[in-house]
Amino acid sequence: MIETSSPGIPDVARKRSYSGTPGSRSVLYALEAALSPMVAVSGLWICAYFIDGGIYPEYFLLAVLVFAMTFPGASRLSMAPGALLLDVVRSWALLFTLLLAAGLTTGYLRLFPDDLVLSWVIAVPLVDAAAWFVLQRAAPWLVSLHGPSERALVVGMNTQGLELATNLKAAALAHIDVVGFVDDRSAERLGADGRFSLLGRFDQLPGLITRHRINQIYISLPMASQPRILKILEDLKDTTVSIYFVPDMFVTDLIQSKPTVLCGTPVIAVCETPFQGLNGLLKRSSDIVLSLLILVCLTPILLAIAIAVKLGSPGPVIFKQRRYGQDGQEILVYKFRSMTVAEDGPNIQQAQRGDKRITRLGAILRKTSLDELPQFINVLQGRMSIVGPRPHAVAHNELYRKLIKGYMVRHKVKPGITGWAQVNGFRGETDTLEKMQGRIDHDLDYLRNWSLKLDMLIVYKTIRLVFKDSKAY
Repeated sequence: MIETSSPGIPDVARKRSYSGTPGSRSVLYALEAALSPMVAVSGLWICAYFIDGGIYPEYFLLAVLVFAMTFPGASRLSMAPGALLLDVVRSWALLFTLLLAAGLTTGYLRLFPDDLVLSWVIAVPLVDAAAWFVLQRAAPWLVSLHGPSERALVVGMNTQGLELATNLKAAALAHIDVVGFVDDRSAERLGADGRFSLLGRFDQLPGLITRHRINQIYISLPMASQPRILKILEDLKDTTVSIYFVPDMFVTDLIQSKPTVLCGTPVIAVCETPFQGLNGLLKRSSDIVLSLLILVCLTPILLAIAIAVKLGSPGPVIFKQRRYGQDGQEILVYKFRSMTVAEDGPNIQQAQRGDKRITRLGAILRKTSLDELPQFINVLQGRMSIVGPRPHAVAHNELYRKLIKGYMVRHKVKPGITGWAQVNGFRGETDTLEKMQGRIDHDLDYLRNWSLKLDMLIVYKTIRLVFKDSKAY
């Protein structure tokens, strides 16, 4: 297991998950993890309701225990019907044996009617197997909901690289299209068999990524090629591709490093979003719920600010500016207009203390961060998240991506209304390269160490800063 050191991140943020696979952003993988646990729990409650006349406290306690012991569930999508049925029965028999032994030892078994226990032990494996058969049939459709396939390049046309590409090509549910290979050796020297295209050399990678709209890079080079790999990683820092190692590998600065198996081939994520699978669903669900709650509760304040902005100075109520969103895609970010201008061109001056462009009302809005409230609409649209790296104007991105290594890595996730950098003193004007470097360092720490607890901590610190911070202007 590979860990990175981030002194500025509290212990609450250091918990690291190693579940999930590249391309597992679809709801399909969340269903895989939750299917068997939910069948066991719902089966228990249904039996309790119809046999024992209600779902009493002991059934809730047993449900919590069962869910904790079974979640996340095993992956069975690729199993043949016979193997699937055998695996379901075997897993359920082991779980029920453990529960039965615990119930007999503690005496809690007497709380549950015998006919209920018998019905539960028979019904669950039958329903679970049937549910898996249905999910197998529905899997291609669920994968299609994720949108177009991820487009991948493999760096290094060697044995493990070809094995990975072959397995991905045969696995439709992986939802990854291998566009081709990159290698400094010629096709004749490599003995390429024509199944996959050799698109270019290592030094052509950045251009190939743009030309072929690549989302993922798999580096399949031996450990002896460390200097070459380091050079490739440096070249890729100005892109938003997800990067994975196909071992043999070495250690570098890792973002959400996760060892995993992809279609039978072990791979190591080097640079990946933390919001995959269940984490992605959890993050998005919390964004939607909190944004709706905030917008509904603050509707009178939003209307009052909108009227005040309109009456206070000429111009639109909402200021829209192009920013870079997830994967470096341009998005429109909303704010209440706080200036007499609405700049969105190639040259944008950051707000400064005493800036004459800021209106009297705008100064109050910026100091209290009330000008950011319309961005909760961006969150509902799916363009932003409540917590994440703050989006910068496109002009500023194009400037700083050339000056700060790893700058574009912060765009592996949706930009946020607030972030780890902002609650650690990097809020407001970044008038020096050192300040921007500090902001980027904190953004990358957030990606390495994300957890829901860290998000809650950032929200709490943001609320405190709104009432006492004086850096925003």
